[in-house]
Amino acid sequence: MIAYETRDPGAALARVEAPTPVPEGSQVLLRMLACGVCHSDIHLHEGVFDLGDGRHLDVGRPGQVLGHEIFGEVVALGPDAEGVRVGERRVVYPWIGCGECAACRRGEEHLCTPGRGLGTVVSGGFADHVLVPHSRYLFDKGHVDDALASTYACSGLTAYSALRKIGERVAGDEVLILGAGGVGMMAVQIAQSMGIDPLVADIDPLKLEAARGMGVSRVFHSGEREQAKAIRKLCDGGVYAVLDFVGATSSAEFGLACLRKGGKLIVVGLYGGALHLPLPLLPMNARTIQGSYVGSLQEMQELMALVRAGSIAPIRIEERPLQEVSQALADLKAGKVSGRVVLRSEP
Repeated sequence: MIAYETRDPGAALARVEAPTPVPEGSQVLLRMLACGVCHSDIHLHEGVFDLGDGRHLDVGRPGQVLGHEIFGEVVALGPDAEGVRVGERRVVYPWIGCGECAACRRGEEHLCTPGRGLGTVVSGGFADHVLVPHSRYLFDKGHVDDALASTYACSGLTAYSALRKIGERVAGDEVLILGAGGVGMMAVQIAQSMGIDPLVADIDPLKLEAARGMGVSRVFHSGEREQAKAIRKLCDGGVYAVLDFVGATSSAEFGLACLRKGGKLIVVGLYGGALHLPLPLLPMNARTIQGSYVGSLQEMQELMALVRAGSIAPIRIEERPLQEVSQALADLKAGKVSGRVVLRSEP
């Protein structure tokens, strides 16, 4: 098999050849057909997360095969594998846990630490074959395009799980999607399928224009501080929930400035930085600040049911061959990508 492995932090990935895995037990081997490129791949590629105030979290290691938005064709089964057949094409749920800890027993494998995540802990989709431990992590995509299908494993699931954390809404409970990149745009599509008419904010006018093209009528430039005041005025004191798909100091501060009393800031993005705020304002404003990390296997089941039902409109997809993975990572980091880059396996 051919895989692209990390070497030095930020360096071009190395093309390597290795024996194709042979599935054992309940394992399923897939030939990778499409794999999305995610901002998390950038952090793992560079080996660091920015924690703000000059602090960093070291992640990643040489020899990793990244890529967690995987769609592939089943090519081999372990002797105990059931529920899938050779030749079937499936979306892979990559956020796999140990199966034994308290988080896994609660059905929250995605919160297992360190877990067995494909493309984050064990080898992922920047390769022409991927080994999946069990068929329960494989999902039928219905009739959507192969490349688009791959993005639901992270971009779609992350957006869906964040939207679910809003909880019950009543008339007047407005939702602001902050950050109109690949995941934010997916959140717009899923929100609309849920009957939510979101506000959208971003610092890039082109992304705001793209949001308008998706039927969003209320867009705001989040780089202009007075826009938070305009949102509060428009929404009768502020929005009920902000989904921050950037996760930077500036975006979190903008999001808090848009909230009404009792509102929720749900931080999803991992851009980096730190948040400083007066603690008395948290109880005085009865606000909630919550993190949201990808999503559970149950949420993946719910999301894929919506996908198969045709309830979610597609986002923009840019396809590239697998051998251009290093350039794709560089372009994503430089902000040159609108929507999602998806890699196709080499012929």
